Amino acid sequence: MSATWIDHAIWWQVYPLGFVGAEREALPPDSAPVHRLGQLEHWLDYLLELGCSGLALGPVFAAGSHGYDTTDFLRIDPRLGDEQDFDALVGACRDRGIRVLLDGVFNHVGRDFPMFRLAEQGDPEARRWFRWGDDGPASFEGHDLLVALDHAEPAVQDHVGAVMRHWLDRGADGWRLDAAYQVPHAFWRAVLPGVRAEHPDAWFVGEVIHGDYAAFVIEAGLDSVTQYELWKAVWSALNDRNFYELAHAVERHSAMLDTFAPLTFLGNHDVTRIASRLERDDHLGHALAVLLGVGGVPSIYAGDEQAFTGVKEEHEFGDDAVRPPFPDDPTGLATFGAPVRELHQRLIGVRRRHPWLTHARTGVEHLSNTTLALRSTGPDASVLVLLSTDDAPQRLPDLPHGKTLAESEATDDPLLLPPHGWRLLTG
Repeated sequence: MSATWIDHAIWWQVYPLGFVGAEREALPPDSAPVHRLGQLEHWLDYLLELGCSGLALGPVFAAGSHGYDTTDFLRIDPRLGDEQDFDALVGACRDRGIRVLLDGVFNHVGRDFPMFRLAEQGDPEARRWFRWGDDGPASFEGHDLLVALDHAEPAVQDHVGAVMRHWLDRGADGWRLDAAYQVPHAFWRAVLPGVRAEHPDAWFVGEVIHGDYAAFVIEAGLDSVTQYELWKAVWSALNDRNFYELAHAVERHSAMLDTFAPLTFLGNHDVTRIASRLERDDHLGHALAVLLGVGGVPSIYAGDEQAFTGVKEEHEFGDDAVRPPFPDDPTGLATFGAPVRELHQRLIGVRRRHPWLTHARTGVEHLSNTTLALRSTGPDASVLVLLSTDDAPQRLPDLPHGKTLAESEATDDPLLLPPHGWRLLTG
């Protein structure tokens, strides 16, 4: 890993087009930009008060609709504003010490991408930018409006590298690489060294759903990938009262830390919100205790810390419920989210006071269907994560421990968990 600042990073992830209430479709050609990106500046102090240190932005580049159908990688989407709005937002982040992560959709483009329009007209050079089949251009996972790039084409490699450097030059700190699992490792190996040569502190995280995460990082030359396996195990184990599933996932997760620190999360712009996924509201603390008590680079999806609900559905516009507009500033938030925000602040605070957790290895020290003890260990310290989904109080076996860092409910005995309780202790 080239970036050392990532050891202290906790991301607040935003889907900008939804956050600012932008139009569903691209503005008509030659429309004046609508300067909405600056609305995010009103939320930067909120980000810091939550305990986060980085702003992870969803797509901000010109696109046809949802942002993942890019039409111009070098232009801010007019629904959000223009390059000056971007520079102002980055400057406001810099003033507060906030890192900025951009979303790069380099597996595919929208059909209005100029080079694809030329390819449709038969331009031989443009056609080399894309993959073709008997029925026309290859698409991304069956979405005809998303045209797959040919990643073996040197011109595509050069363009993506130039795009990455351009926005890093303008102040971004790294890239989330959308659908990285669809892109050949050789492409990232060809592109990233040149970018790193000019920006050695940049951080690159690939979107990977399943598979051998560590091998992907090594073979593609990335710094990290998204940890979907742990995400699924957290809510599934809590709903099913089956901590064996979570223990297995945590052990696999811990082994990854020998190679890299995964990007961990309970929610993002592509999945049902954690408040809607969990069958019991009082299990949110358990989920956060795992997210912030084991190794990795944590990310909080904007709104999850306010108990936002939303179910992703598999149809057109099925993501809308998890990508809603936000108020102009935090004063417009409903009061019902305050307790969940405070819970996030407490547990993020624990993580901030123990930054070594980013690279911690985690072992399972006690396990039953409804009780679990995890110990995350660093060079000179450890944190004990205790969880129960039992309907009755449960005392865990005698385990070495120190003071309480955070808990769902106080008890005289630190190893005694109340019904559906959780606790973090020093090791």
